Amino acid sequence: MQKPESIVVLTGAGISAESGIETFRSEDGLWANHPVEEVATPEGFARNPQLVYQFYNQRREQLLSKEINPNAAHSALAKFEHDFDGSFLLVTQNIDNLHERAGSQNVLHMHGELLKMRCLNSRMVFDIRESFDFDSHCQCCRSPGNLRPHVVWFGEMPFHMNQINIALEACDVFVAIGTSGNVYPASGFYQIAKLRKAHTVEFNLEQTGSTFDTHIYGKATETVPQYFKSLLD
Repeated sequence: MQKPESIVVLTGAGISAESGIETFRSEDGLWANHPVEEVATPEGFARNPQLVYQFYNQRREQLLSKEINPNAAHSALAKFEHDFDGSFLLVTQNIDNLHERAGSQNVLHMHGELLKMRCLNSRMVFDIRESFDFDSHCQCCRSPGNLRPHVVWFGEMPFHMNQINIALEACDVFVAIGTSGNVYPASGFYQIAKLRKAHTVEFNLEQTGSTFDTHIYGKATETVPQYFKSLLD
């Protein structure tokens, strides 16, 4: 493969798991012992907002704890972005801020951000680090009950899709890290990139059966730094 000029990287839960971020999703599909419909859908939020607030407040508290820090894979992507003289876009499904803490700058959070909240009326987005709930007053409308986590729930449209699609159509390398290559969004991104003859690379702990051109298996903290260093060399 010749030296790439434009790269799009997609990261999923697998890259943050090595930093100690709990996925909250068990093998039986429950999120922190709750059905997905209760804590990750607009309908669940309408039925029981306090439960949803509590769920995301717990995730935010974990993210802000001293035990959670960027790992070697996050750092390798940030270093590559800094040293690479081509076009680079990092798209993440993760709602944590570990990419930014590692030094990445051109990051798109397609599923939102845990450290942000949104007004239901104005759709204005605010940074948040403490817990909030149904009784918290919105900064723009000064009313309680108008705030929700700035995350994409099941049934909602991911953020930044136009910008992501434009980048995929122009890239010559597409890399998926810590996310199944057989399911959306990795599968959809793969298809767009392949239409443009891009080389596709999948990083995962184990085989997924995807049709990516290159498969690299093992811990992201070990495989990602080595691969991206080789691209620069």
